[in-house]
Amino acid sequence: MIRAVLLDLVGVVYQGEQPLPGAVEAVAGLREAGLRLRFLTNTTRMPRRALLSRLNEMGIAIAEEELFTPAQAARAWLAAKRLSPHLLIHADLAEDFADLDGSGGDAVVVGDAAQGFTYASLNTAFRKLLEGAEFLALARNRSFKDDDGEFSLDAGPFVAALEYACQREAVLFGKPAADFFQAALASVGCDGKEAVMVGDDAEADVAGALVAGIGSALLVRTGKYRPGDENKVKPVPSDTVEDLAAAVRWIIEYRL
Repeated sequence: MIRAVLLDLVGVVYQGEQPLPGAVEAVAGLREAGLRLRFLTNTTRMPRRALLSRLNEMGIAIAEEELFTPAQAARAWLAAKRLSPHLLIHADLAEDFADLDGSGGDAVVVGDAAQGFTYASLNTAFRKLLEGAEFLALARNRSFKDDDGEFSLDAGPFVAALEYACQREAVLFGKPAADFFQAALASVGCDGKEAVMVGDDAEADVAGALVAGIGSALLVRTGKYRPGDENKVKPVPSDTVEDLAAAVRWIIEYRL
C-alpha cells in the first residue's frame, strides 16, 4: 500500500518560474487522496524561504516540514558538530547557513555556485581541505535543465574535481544520499516500501530512491529527462510516465 509520495520539484512540479502543465492539479489530487507528501529537491541556487515563496506564488502551498533541501540537512549536520562553513555556493543560498556556532572547526560546503566556480574559489576550497576542513557536497548531480531551457553543469563535476585533487570523498547531502530519503520517510512515519518517489533524474531521483529502500520510483519525461534515460541506470525505474499527472494516475491505481 502506498501511503507517502516523495516529489522532486524542478522538472517535475515546475520549471523556471512556472508550474509544469497539470502539476498544480496533480499535487492537489495527491492531497485529496489522503497521501502524505514530501518535496525533495537538490536545488542549491535558492534559499528555503524563497523556494517556499515561489511555490506558493505558483499555487502550490506546502508546509515547511514538507520541504527537504540539501542546505537544510547540511546546516543541521554543521550545527551538531559546531563547524564553521566555508561556502562555495550560490550567493543567494548563504542565508540558509547564517549564524552557525563554528567553534569546532571548518567545513568546506559545495553547492551549485554558478558563476562563483572560478579557479580562485576552487583553489581556496582545495587548500582548506588540505588543511583538514570537513568536506560537504550539497549535491553531486551532473547537470540540470536551466531556466533558459538548456542543460547546464551542476555541482557534481566541481565536487568531483575537488575530490580528485584532495583525494577525499565528500559527505553527500541531498539525492541520491540514502539518509536524505530516509529523513523524509521518518518525518511521515512511513516505511520505505509504502512510499513512491517521482523524479526527472533517473540517477539521483529514481535509482537513488530505489537503492535507499523506497518501494517504487517513477521517472517522468519532463524536465531534464532525455530519451533512453530509463535504460541507463540500475535499478531501473518502476515505470516511466509522461508527466506528474500521469504519475499521480499510476499512484492512485496502484495504491492498494
